[in-house]
Amino acid sequence: MAERDAPGPGGDGCAPLPCGRTAGPRDRAEQAETAVHQEDAESGCSADSWSDYGSRGKVGTALGRTVPGGNVLFPDIFHTDHLFFYERFRTYQDYILADCKASEVKQFIAEYLEKVLEPSGWQAIWHTDVFEVVVRVVDVDYSSLKAVVELSEPFLCESQDSSFTLECMQELLELKEYQILLQELWVVYDESGEFDQTALAIEHVRFFYQCIWRTWDEEEEDDFDYFVRCVEPRLRLHYDILEHRVPSGLVADYQSLLAQCEELYEKFLNVRNTISTSDSDSEVENVSMVEGLKLYEKVEHLKQKLKLIENPLLRYVFGYQKYGSLQAKGQRAMGAKVTHVVSLTMMTSLLRLLMRDKFCPESCEDVQLQFHTDPLTAVNACYEGDTVIICPGHYVVDGVFCIADSIEIEGYGLPDDIVIEKRGKGDNFFDCTGANVRISTLKLVQHDAVEGILNVHHGKTTLENCVLQCETTGITVRTAAELLMKNSDLYGAKGAGVEIYPGSTCTLLHNGIHHCKEGILIKNFLDEHYDVPKITMVNNVIHNNEGYGVVLVRPVMPSETKDATAQTTKGNTQPAQSDDETACGEGVRQQQEPECVTDELELYERAEISGQTESNYEIANELGATSAKKSKRHKKRLSELGITEADDNLMSQDMFISVEGNNFKWNGKGSFGTFVF
Repeated sequence: MAERDAPGPGGDGCAPLPCGRTAGPRDRAEQAETAVHQEDAESGCSADSWSDYGSRGKVGTALGRTVPGGNVLFPDIFHTDHLFFYERFRTYQDYILADCKASEVKQFIAEYLEKVLEPSGWQAIWHTDVFEVVVRVVDVDYSSLKAVVELSEPFLCESQDSSFTLECMQELLELKEYQILLQELWVVYDESGEFDQTALAIEHVRFFYQCIWRTWDEEEEDDFDYFVRCVEPRLRLHYDILEHRVPSGLVADYQSLLAQCEELYEKFLNVRNTISTSDSDSEVENVSMVEGLKLYEKVEHLKQKLKLIENPLLRYVFGYQKYGSLQAKGQRAMGAKVTHVVSLTMMTSLLRLLMRDKFCPESCEDVQLQFHTDPLTAVNACYEGDTVIICPGHYVVDGVFCIADSIEIEGYGLPDDIVIEKRGKGDNFFDCTGANVRISTLKLVQHDAVEGILNVHHGKTTLENCVLQCETTGITVRTAAELLMKNSDLYGAKGAGVEIYPGSTCTLLHNGIHHCKEGILIKNFLDEHYDVPKITMVNNVIHNNEGYGVVLVRPVMPSETKDATAQTTKGNTQPAQSDDETACGEGVRQQQEPECVTDELELYERAEISGQTESNYEIANELGATSAKKSKRHKKRLSELGITEADDNLMSQDMFISVEGNNFKWNGKGSFGTFVF
């Protein structure tokens, strides 16, 4: 993000008082000049320790300048549209909005402008989607947030066509009564510094109405602080998007939801206005009322979705589907399969080793080879059934590995010798939707990411003998996807090392998961639309994570609330285990193991129960108990619908949980926890 030229300590649109103290939103202009002298005398702070946009007590402007685009030689304008987050944040919080309610926003902005805006004597470019013209401001109507203007001399105008002559612009101004919205004005640059505050104040107003304000905000409840509820989360989201900290798919979702909400809200207003202007109790009005209620419900639903994305804590809880449209190439003509060899430099000695180890001379079958210097290029060239062999080297890529076909990617050597490093800010590293994808013997290093290092969206992905150095979350196993991870090491995730979604299958065997925010996160599967995940965890070492080794995210159950209330009334301090939990705890080990991992799962006889064994049992029992609750809720719904006999496959969620031999140590909050929301 570009910086302004010499922003200065006061370039945030606020006038800080000496030694870091700030004035309130309403007394800023009156107190600033007198307070500086008083505080300087008391504290010894110099006048250079604060600034008021360079417009008071300093000679010359503190702002930069920029040259407007176009063919007309317009005068330069102040460069104000690259303010930092903290500059806008402080201005809105301390000097413009403070603790105002939604209905008071316009009034607070008007009061702020009245204190900092020069009422006349400055030039600006009036910018619209159709034309740009230089005007001179002769007065400001603060209550309406408009400036009274006249055309500057000489007349300078640029438009998409030649129809905007001097006479046309005069007529347009007359129709508008010479009043223009302040956010449509860009202040012409002035070296004196006299109009710095004016330029920045208009920038703050323009940004607010373009990026923060929503047309429905004024009708929100007035019992909350508008800045805390709306301004801060939207401002943070705006800068998170600017700095590429939000996945592009989520940005697209947010923009689409916002456009839908604005369109539906406009329709709702039209319907409401139609009803309010009608005095009759006709059938047409009743129909309009029903239509209005439906529109209102849709608008409220979209507003809740927008708030989820605006909230940085809830933004990623529910996830979003983004790669369902990836299309597999399928097989080549005649069913040919190709082996892609990736090497920074191909030497004859390396080729001989490859021929010996990968392409057996005894084999009578010819192998079609293609050579690449970039692993991303090799993967993009793959069709169904192809193999990519990556030779030792440090490969730097700037792109996403989108794998929609069943292919195999394997390193030739040790993982630490075959490094694929992701550079440049981007969404993902590996996205897998293929039916059977296999990745082995690689080290993946992630930088500047906003999504996980590996996302399994569909199909099955096998990860074996790999090292994963993460940046955000680690591996994400989406609904209906399957992950088999063996003999691998994962670390460094700022979120969870492995995220398991409802309806997925996740098998973790002999892995290390460490130095992450959470080790393994299992997302809520209590919703009736989700299937229970199948989870196998055997002989993993999960250690040194900031939170829990394994954490389950789920909503609070109504029955839990009732039980807690009842036990509080009886004075019980030890909650009794439910029948569902007991049955699940006893039966969780009796499930049949899947054939695909039968050889991998070795159950050991225990002579005594150790602390590690208790952790394994705790995880298995909690997950099993949650599954039993889901089954109980499902049966209750069927009973309410009058269905007393149902197919066993419908009644049973076929929960498979095997948690054996895992080692949990040095996790900040313990081996297992449940996050209830």
